[in-house]
Amino acid sequence: MTRQLLLVEDDSRVRRVLRMALEDEGFHVTEAADGSQCLSAMREHSPDVVLLDVMLPDRDGFSVCREIRKDSDVPVIMVTARTDSHDVVAGLEAGADDYVTKPLVSKELAARIRALLRRAEPSLEQHRKRLGFGDLSIGLDDGVVLRGDEELALTRTEFRLLAELAMADGGICSREHLLDRVWGYGYFGDSRIVDVHIRRLRVKVERDPANPRHVVTARGLGYRLVG
Repeated sequence: MTRQLLLVEDDSRVRRVLRMALEDEGFHVTEAADGSQCLSAMREHSPDVVLLDVMLPDRDGFSVCREIRKDSDVPVIMVTARTDSHDVVAGLEAGADDYVTKPLVSKELAARIRALLRRAEPSLEQHRKRLGFGDLSIGLDDGVVLRGDEELALTRTEFRLLAELAMADGGICSREHLLDRVWGYGYFGDSRIVDVHIRRLRVKVERDPANPRHVVTARGLGYRLVG
C-alpha cells in the first residue's frame, strides 16, 4: 500500500526536489507551502505521516504541530536547519515524534519515515493483554490507557514508549534500549528524543508530573515503570 506523506516546506525548489526523491522511494506526496495549507491538507487528505519544516512564512512549525496534535496522532517529523537543543526540544515538546536536520539525504530520510510508520502500527510482539501499574491500566492490544476510570489521550509514540516500559515489568529500560525498540535507531539516535517524550508522557499519566510515581528515573541507567 502506498503511504500518503504530507510535505510542508515553503521553498518551492527544496519542495520539488524532496517530492521527486520521496516519490522515487514509493511515497505518494502532497505538498503544502505554509502552515495554513498544511492544516487544510490534513483535513482533506488524512496523510499517514507529516514532514514539517520549522521555518514557515505564516507561522512556525511548532505551532502548526500543536494544532495537528489537537485532533490527530499522525506521526510528525520536524525538519530544522539547526542542530541546537532549542529547535530539537521545542519540536518534540510541541508533539513531534522525530526530527531531522538539513541538508536532508533522501535515502536516510526515507528510512527514518519508514521506521516511524512501522512503529505507528500495532506490534506483533505485543501480548494481547492489559497490564496494571497502580492506578494505571495499559491495554497492549487495544492501545487504551486508563488512569483509574479516566482514559488518557496518548500519541502513538507515547503509547509505544509506555508499553515498552510496561513490558519490562518494573525493570530498567536504558535510553539506548528505548531508542532501539520505540524509534528503531539502534545506538545511533539522539537520547534527547527519549527524555523529552518521557517528560510529555509524565504530564499525561502522572497526577503530579514534577514528582512522578509511575514513570521514574533510574539515575544514570534509564527509566522504569512502577505501580
